[in-house]
Amino acid sequence: MVIGLNHQTAPLAMRERFWIGENRRYEVLRKLKNAEGVEEVLVLSTRCRTEFLVWASEPTLAANSLLQYLASEHGLKLTEWEHFYRLLDEAVLTHIFRLACGLDCQMLCGPDVVMNLKTAWEQARTVGAAGRSLNALLEQALRVAEEIRKDKRIGETSVCLASMARDIARRVFGSLEGRRVLLWGTGTAAENTARLMLENGAGPLVLIDQNAGLAQESAQKLGATVATQTDRWGCLLKADIVISASGCPHYVLTREEAERIAAERNRVALLILDINLPRDIDPEVRRVDGILLYDLDGLERSAHRPAAERPGAQAEIEKIVAAEVQAFRSRMQAQMVAPTAVALQQRLEEICRQELESFVKERGPFTREQDQLLQAITAQVIHKIAGSLARELKDLPEKEEQEQMTRAVTRLFHLESPQQALAGTRSKKEDDERKRQRAVAINY
Repeated sequence: MVIGLNHQTAPLAMRERFWIGENRRYEVLRKLKNAEGVEEVLVLSTRCRTEFLVWASEPTLAANSLLQYLASEHGLKLTEWEHFYRLLDEAVLTHIFRLACGLDCQMLCGPDVVMNLKTAWEQARTVGAAGRSLNALLEQALRVAEEIRKDKRIGETSVCLASMARDIARRVFGSLEGRRVLLWGTGTAAENTARLMLENGAGPLVLIDQNAGLAQESAQKLGATVATQTDRWGCLLKADIVISASGCPHYVLTREEAERIAAERNRVALLILDINLPRDIDPEVRRVDGILLYDLDGLERSAHRPAAERPGAQAEIEKIVAAEVQAFRSRMQAQMVAPTAVALQQRLEEICRQELESFVKERGPFTREQDQLLQAITAQVIHKIAGSLARELKDLPEKEEQEQMTRAVTRLFHLESPQQALAGTRSKKEDDERKRQRAVAINY
């Protein structure tokens, strides 16, 4: 299940409210992984989306837990629910594969979303919130995304935040040669954006950050000059391009300050690229003559162009994604069958053992030959029953029907859940015996 909002469903101001900073994600993951109905969970919170990817046996309970979290921690109102989307079952698989490949990001095949997914996955694994199911899904989706980006026919359309910022700067100034750049903040996205500007002729580059150590480290990598917060006014007066990613919880530039800067610059164009979330720059600054402000929504809108120029690339990726989703779905269905067959086999063995023990108490023990014969017969009967079940479940065409039948068998025979059947603690002797029994599910 996926519950979330993104650049297509919610305005930037709303995305700011539901954004989860990296320093809080571990806390949120620990809270949600213990929430009712949630078995595994991953939190993806980026510049254009906040999503919760959940593996749940009871989606309704899990959804209620997420809604309670959003209401208590982010003040979600009932009227705002329309900005959220909820995806289930195969729609989730398609969504994650499309997301990894950049199809749902307005940044076709861009590396930013892959990096964000990898980070979210690593965070979930670190706190034990991602298990076998989410690990399998993310591993496959990221592998497909990597293969797509390596395809030169498709990779030519790759778009990332840095390239969008560069393209906007080119549209404003034409050539970037000699354009002075102020980088306000550090971090991967900020550095990549500044680096691409320099590679296209911009410079010199001045860097300001609250953390002097990070500022020096980033400046060395970029060949930039470090300035202090007290120098910011002079830097703003001299700059042609400002890349703002300070990470501050408040605006670092207000409209009043922008009016003064524009006046002192004699309204000479100043391009400000606010790539931070929450936003660094007061949105009212865009009303100031002489200042061109692009926030994340403006950058995202500019990303339509490369995909539109190569419509065949997106169609080709969609075909690859559809095929990979079906392949993954088939593997997951086969994996769902095996635990149920194993659990049924264990239950039938338990019933046979109890009945034989009851018989021995009433009638006396069997001879050795009788005991061996009974064990062989019961094992063969159990093998056929469990094997028949495995085949029937595997052959069901619809996942929903397969899940319904699996739950029915589980209730009818009072089985363990599939996860318990595979993960239960056993002695070595029991494990050796189970290896033979598991062949029932594997063979069929």
